[in-house]
Amino acid sequence: MKRIFFIVSFFALPWIKAQTWSGDVAQIFYNKCTSCHHTGGIAPFPLTTYQEASPMAASIYGAISPGALHQMPPWPPDNTYQQYLHDRALTTAEKTTLLNWLNTGFPEGNPAQTPPPPIYNVGSVLGNGDLTVTMPNYVSNATTQLDDYVCFAVPTNLTQTRTIKAVEVIPGNMEIVHHALIYIDHNGVESTNTSGFCSSTSSATTKLLSAYVPGAGPMVFPSVAPLKLGVDIGPGSKIYFAMHYPNGSAGMLDSTKVILHFYPPGTTGVRQVSADPVVADYSFNLPANQITTLTAQYPANGGLPVAISALSVAPHMHLLGKTIKSYALSANNLDTLKHIRVPNWDFHWQGFYMFSQLQKIPSGYKVKGEAVYDNTANNPNNPNSPPQSVQFGENTTDEMFIVYYHYLLYQPGDENYNLNDFVSASLQEYATNNDGLSIYPNPLIEGSLTISFKEALPSSAKVLLYNANGKVVKDLTKQIADNPKMILWDGKTDNNELCAPGMYYVSINKEGRFTSAKIIKQ
Repeated sequence: MKRIFFIVSFFALPWIKAQTWSGDVAQIFYNKCTSCHHTGGIAPFPLTTYQEASPMAASIYGAISPGALHQMPPWPPDNTYQQYLHDRALTTAEKTTLLNWLNTGFPEGNPAQTPPPPIYNVGSVLGNGDLTVTMPNYVSNATTQLDDYVCFAVPTNLTQTRTIKAVEVIPGNMEIVHHALIYIDHNGVESTNTSGFCSSTSSATTKLLSAYVPGAGPMVFPSVAPLKLGVDIGPGSKIYFAMHYPNGSAGMLDSTKVILHFYPPGTTGVRQVSADPVVADYSFNLPANQITTLTAQYPANGGLPVAISALSVAPHMHLLGKTIKSYALSANNLDTLKHIRVPNWDFHWQGFYMFSQLQKIPSGYKVKGEAVYDNTANNPNNPNSPPQSVQFGENTTDEMFIVYYHYLLYQPGDENYNLNDFVSASLQEYATNNDGLSIYPNPLIEGSLTISFKEALPSSAKVLLYNANGKVVKDLTKQIADNPKMILWDGKTDNNELCAPGMYYVSINKEGRFTSAKIIKQ
């Protein structure tokens, strides 16, 4: 019956040019969908191949069509208000392409022209780090009425101060980990608390590092000159897990872990990043049957004593949340610096959003937040029927108003850095399943780069270079005969035209087994 729907649509819309999976659609999925929808990912089914995607056509149509209740891919921030890295929202052109493909019977096209799918490590995106900290096995005590909030303090056993350049949270049980807040307990004073309703720290020296929510990727700080950012962690420290297990998860087991990647000892020039609930209100009441707007600012009086550069932002509310935004405002209220606006709050999709560029907040400015809550019967997410008065609290059926920021002390020129370039270049440092593939220099600024292989390529191998749109720009296969362990790319196309700056992918096909890696051209 689902297939009949699309056939009818096809005949009703004969003017639509057929799009194909291989030529038009696959790269959109790779860019916007498969970070969750891959084997072992958090999504309920993979979408990395035509054979996986085509049977899900009806579900895909329902998730991207106008007015879809649960729009996919989930991207809560308004990207007309501010721009962020890793924006999963479909552009108008991408959505049109997908709908045309679906309405014309979702043809595959020529399989040989399908761009190589991304490679996803099982469990981890970044691979093995320098330190893995795992919380003890824990069986959720959440009931049908109450969520379970518990905290675990786990020693790092570090013997010297190290600087974190990336952190990845790996939930032990994706089905029950609603979210995890990861702190560094610098003085080792925190203790494990499984008595319930633990979601915060007891010490001023315990600082937020990162967080996990479904769909969130690892926190990767720019780590290449001239922008090297990180967080120090020293001897005697602990990792403090603040875990949230939702109601109905009682009896299910979890053991979440945190993988830390460090700069080499002795690395200089690393600027320290802080993470704090910059905007917050911990004492409020939301009357039943009312829509309430709350505001908060930091500092409460006056403005920031020093200029800072904001790296990321993370607003947080619960089920009554309707909209939320955060911005910086000058002392005379004439200059507004927009940071985030979520016009349709969804409790199930939230996290830290890294800006496309560092956001300078000058000294004297204040950071403000505005949040709207719908505590009426018209809110389908209202946990109470009839509505009841709700206050600040830890439980999901309580409410919160917090906006977290990652930030650092401002230095002249911060606002000019393109974080996409720095993060993309930084990602090249991490282990991937690339069969001994290495690329140098990456990014390519001028001249040529070398693509080398740990083992010689067979003569039957194919090596292709794709642009970010999934189109082949250079066939490097013929170089295998000259040197099966090393290939050069001069930054040009097969037509000897200089490639534009941006992201490229090298794909190696060895007897049907694909390996791919990113290349940055500046």
